Amino acid sequence: MDDEYAKLIRRMNPPRVVIDNKSCEDATVIQVDSINKHGILLEVVQVLIDMNLTITKAYISSDGGWFMDVFNVIDCDGKKIKEKEVIEYIKRRLESNASISPSFRESVGFMPSNEHTSIELSGTDRPGLLSEVCAVLTDLHCNVVNAEIWTHNARAAAVVHVTDDTTGHAIKDPKRLATIRDLLCNVLKADGDVNTAKMTLSSPGVTNRGRRLHQIMFADRDYERVDKEEIRRMHDNSTRPFVTVMDCYEKDYTIVTMRSKDRPKLLFDIICTLTDMQYVVFHGMVNTGRKEAYQEFYIRHVDGLPIGSEAERERITQCLEAAIERRASEGLELELCAEDRVGLLADVTRLFRENGLCVKRAEISTKDGKAKDTFYVSDVTGSPVDLKIIDSIRHQIVPSVLQVKHNSLLLPKKPQETTGGFLFGNFFRTRNFQNFKLVRLAS
Repeated sequence: MDDEYAKLIRRMNPPRVVIDNKSCEDATVIQVDSINKHGILLEVVQVLIDMNLTITKAYISSDGGWFMDVFNVIDCDGKKIKEKEVIEYIKRRLESNASISPSFRESVGFMPSNEHTSIELSGTDRPGLLSEVCAVLTDLHCNVVNAEIWTHNARAAAVVHVTDDTTGHAIKDPKRLATIRDLLCNVLKADGDVNTAKMTLSSPGVTNRGRRLHQIMFADRDYERVDKEEIRRMHDNSTRPFVTVMDCYEKDYTIVTMRSKDRPKLLFDIICTLTDMQYVVFHGMVNTGRKEAYQEFYIRHVDGLPIGSEAERERITQCLEAAIERRASEGLELELCAEDRVGLLADVTRLFRENGLCVKRAEISTKDGKAKDTFYVSDVTGSPVDLKIIDSIRHQIVPSVLQVKHNSLLLPKKPQETTGGFLFGNFFRTRNFQNFKLVRLAS
């Protein structure tokens, strides 16, 4: 009865969306008002991210059963949204309030559909792993139509959409799926790691690919696989996120602050993790500037309680650091644009492996017979890539189809700048909070 009553209230109070291009000089302002429910913040942010919009600022408030968020957004060219059709589409998507937050499924498996078969993988990362996976899929007459691959803390996860290279449709034969599963398990297995290649057959459905990758890596506990000393060796401290978790006793909140390098989809990744960890954001602020992002959230667990132990505080810190780092684009960015063919991805990743390159992250897509793939690669030691190696690979493929887009490892390191202050510093006056503010300003 309570659930039906809640549904009735939501139907009587549909979301209201206002999109404003006048009040801000350099961004489109989107305001969303709605009845509050768990996961609604993630739903709204995901709609904006699906539209390839960048959130430059955000103000979040959901106390008292009502949800009100304001987002400053720009398009992929850094400009306001001017097209009326796009504005109307965003408004319809946000006001429909259709739930896009899936249930938490098994960490690895297949998701059948009519168009393609979705294969979800996780395992211990190692040089050449992607090449081996692609070679197996090619040998099994599977054509990769799109995929996304992440690596973090010596773990790897992938969501790969494949079709039968003969029919161009999804693979549905149970025996063939079992063969694919067994062979991929053999590739993913690592010595002494019995849980590396657990695979199951997932039920049909549609899930945001980035959300699934977060869930897979979270279930694989990538946030604690490497000890802190090794993490410091793997990442320069100036590029690592700074996460702090503290109490706000007067209002029974836990305050989480994050400072990191800014990048696309950063807010989405953080909200994914908080939602999957069963936390609710009651108030928050996001501010970006000069390539740095500052985020501050006032949260409680879904049971209404703030974080109550040092162990839980440490766990959420680790998980948020992992959420920020998983999609980070460190290394040499390569873009491949070519006529699509069966085995193209296997050939390219084989050349990477043979030339001592390690793929840290990849985004694979095909459309209208064209392949457009982005790879973030480093030397197997984590060092910058010798561009002579890239020239050699380019000539083995076709020089014009593989281009260097960006090399973050060669950029000079700049000191981080503190972005803004606390959103509710004057409202929630607690000793710990004020002391922390002073420490931050002093730093």
